[in-house]
Amino acid sequence: MSGDTTIVTESHAAAAEHASLKYSLLGPSLTKAGQESVDQSVVSEVIYNASKGSKFFNREEERDKSLTVKIEQTLAKKRGLEELDLSRELRAADRLIAQLEESRDLTQHIVHIDCDAFYAAVELLDRPELESLPFAVGGGVLTTCNYVARKFGCRSGMAGFVAKKLCPELILLPLNFDKYNAKASGVREVISEYDPRFESASIDEAYLNITQYCVEHDLSPENAVSQMRQKIHEKTHITVSAGIAANTRLAKICSNMNKPNGQYYLPSDREAIMNFMAKLPPRKVNGIGRVFERELAAVGIETCADIYPQRQYINRLFGEKAYEFLIRCYLGLGRTVVRPAEEYERKSVGTESTFRDMSDPHELREKLKRTAIELEKDMRRAECKGRTLCLKVKLHTFEVLTRQAVLPRAINTSDDLYSFALPMLAKLEKEFAGMKLRLMGLRCTHLVSTKPPDTLAFFGLRRRPNSGESKPKAAVGEEEWEQWPDEAVGDGQDAEEPLIEPRGEGSGAESPYRRHGKEITPNPKKEAPVEDDLWDCPICGRPQPANERQFNDHIDLCLSRKTILDTVQQEASVQPVASKAVTPEPSKKTIKKRGRQASTPDPKQKKLRFG
Repeated sequence: MSGDTTIVTESHAAAAEHASLKYSLLGPSLTKAGQESVDQSVVSEVIYNASKGSKFFNREEERDKSLTVKIEQTLAKKRGLEELDLSRELRAADRLIAQLEESRDLTQHIVHIDCDAFYAAVELLDRPELESLPFAVGGGVLTTCNYVARKFGCRSGMAGFVAKKLCPELILLPLNFDKYNAKASGVREVISEYDPRFESASIDEAYLNITQYCVEHDLSPENAVSQMRQKIHEKTHITVSAGIAANTRLAKICSNMNKPNGQYYLPSDREAIMNFMAKLPPRKVNGIGRVFERELAAVGIETCADIYPQRQYINRLFGEKAYEFLIRCYLGLGRTVVRPAEEYERKSVGTESTFRDMSDPHELREKLKRTAIELEKDMRRAECKGRTLCLKVKLHTFEVLTRQAVLPRAINTSDDLYSFALPMLAKLEKEFAGMKLRLMGLRCTHLVSTKPPDTLAFFGLRRRPNSGESKPKAAVGEEEWEQWPDEAVGDGQDAEEPLIEPRGEGSGAESPYRRHGKEITPNPKKEAPVEDDLWDCPICGRPQPANERQFNDHIDLCLSRKTILDTVQQEASVQPVASKAVTPEPSKKTIKKRGRQASTPDPKQKKLRFG
């Protein structure tokens, strides 16, 4: 009996020790809509037992232990700070709050549009018989699942075999980016009617500013968004949810409040915003993930209202960047400027892919060469070169390693990319003898543009609209680059990792799609009247063919004609020409001798001065 008691006690101790790990294994999609009624303790137990002993589990266990140690150090540091006089830090925090408060803009109506279970919704249009059945899109790892499946605890980022344990009847469908891009184009066309300069956040979500639209059409923000959602449904037959608020951060949070097929309006009023944020768990804020959430909870920040009492400690505990970020969260502040995603300055261009465990040096070099070829394509599309090259690999133990090199010149060809990446790979092979990789990627930073000079911009002109450019085609294969996000505040933004090491058929295989729905797609443009593609000459004003070489030749000709005409008109006004003028014989004094300049300059010669 005593032996049984000892076993039970040890079991409870192990369970308590892994409580934080179980929560971590619930994944980055814990806050997804449709999970509210799910018993997460049951889900975490299934994931925990299914993953125990896998390489991914071992890696997550190590990370959890490291985080526990880090939190203990943070708490010890806070106890030391509590014994100090932090009145200066308190005044600094209050000054920052006052400064940020002055920047609050309540004049804009910002909307965040988010398609409901987008991939699943698109698949449902082709297979309506699945409407009441649980199904998901993806193979080894789920990319999304319908709301029926979410009631069982299934969600994006979950391994397919784990989802099957939670829901044995789950139907898995393969990805089809052709359909998703086509449907996303329809959604964007409707959105552009309300804000042509909307900002795509991913294939199925966008930010837009409807302030001007509401004024022009005499509509309230709620009515305008309701109308837009209805138009999207009529055009695409899928539903979208929306959040309406004073800035992008609040709009993003609000769009998840009434999912699916709903909208939430947060009044542009300071008191309403402060009350809204006061009750909000930090995890609901975009940019705060499971790691940073746990660190904040450890120091007593479980809602955004808790940030204020801890304001004198935050800078010392988490750093300047996290400090200002959290103060902004407490105040409910965010961006009010919305612009097309393609207008943001490109910081990096990268590509990566996952594959089955690979250790053969020859295979690794072939993989590196293929990765370099893909990166060259992406960089040529982005019209840039890079001065810094970064190699990223993930070991079979799920440990991620990066190495980078500053290049002697800017590069973008696959041969150069491979040549400079190969020494980094070779060095890793020496450091980790017999290493097995399951992911490889290359990224270029410190970009240099390779776009040709714009002749029209030089003359202050704009190109005439061309009907062929009115609708950018979002074809599969375009804009396939994958951006590696910067590390989030306090390691708070979790990467969308598979929750469990993928197993079974197709698991670990390289995906035919390198894209993840975060690609930049140009905003749709309104139809322009059909015209020939012509450029107006800045000298004579006549339209010319839209050929840069011919256009330059024409400008050169116009400039010389204008110079000759000005000269003739100037001389005619000073010295009128007789109707029957006789050309005088040149005198001996004015005859130009070989190698010597004429003593009297020709009056018809015009001196050109520069500067």
